[in-house]
Amino acid sequence: MPSAAVLKVKQAYNDKICKLLDDHDRAFLVHADNVGSRQFMDIRAALRPQSFILMGKNTMMRKCIREYCERKEDNSWMSLADKLVGNVGIIFTSGDLEEVRTKIKEFVVPAPAKMNAIAPLDVVVPAGATGMEPSQTGFFQVLNIATKINKGAIEILSDVVVVRKGEKVTSSAAALLAKLGFTPFTYGLETLMVYDKGNIFDVAVLDISDDNIAAMFGAGLRNVAALSMSANYPTVAAVPHYLIAGYKNILAISLATDYTFPLAQKVKDYLANPGAFASAAPAAGGGAAAAKAPEPEEEEE
Repeated sequence: MPSAAVLKVKQAYNDKICKLLDDHDRAFLVHADNVGSRQFMDIRAALRPQSFILMGKNTMMRKCIREYCERKEDNSWMSLADKLVGNVGIIFTSGDLEEVRTKIKEFVVPAPAKMNAIAPLDVVVPAGATGMEPSQTGFFQVLNIATKINKGAIEILSDVVVVRKGEKVTSSAAALLAKLGFTPFTYGLETLMVYDKGNIFDVAVLDISDDNIAAMFGAGLRNVAALSMSANYPTVAAVPHYLIAGYKNILAISLATDYTFPLAQKVKDYLANPGAFASAAPAAGGGAAAAKAPEPEEEEE
């Protein structure tokens, strides 16, 4: 049985979550690995007063959200509670989602590659002088990095990938990167999911702009029109293409017969005498130039 002090702390935490759930309908699910306390303080200060960060035990957060949903008879927040797995937290916000995410991205700090850490990206050591003494070639030999001694210092012959994305950093790689002074990783709060009024989706959706939507809609419309015309099944998307194709057929019939109409007659006149149209264009240009030319001044007697 928990003590009275522990129960009081848990009740205060539950009241805090309930107030945040009452006051907000949008939130971020964030990953908080390797984020320091000072970094957390800076992020909290920058996001206030529109956003608030909630961290805690996942079981406690899920329990509070579940009880809140049962009490309110509204399960909209349960979709977010089901995603509370790992070292994660919730950022409740009443501001613009894209602006809040941009603000979160500003607070990242460089960090060295620690042993057994999972690499978030490929770590490449570039070719060139390292400034290390020849006695330290053992670090490079363990990692199968080709080197040579140049002017009393170790020089790497070609670029080499020391750690690949998703792999654990070995002790040799961590020691070598530390000696080279590399801080290849950057750590900060990583936004994973977005909760918006009962809907939860990947944060990549925020990168979709109006131009992307218009381009995808246009591509889909073209596919519908192509399928419609191939299947000879009329749709609204194919109507402009049917009209253009019909006009081309009528124009072809007009050119092959005596039947004509104003637009077809222009084409017939051009085919009958192309030279007249070619000479008309320079003549019109010359006339305009002549009209703009200034009149010569009269000579004095």
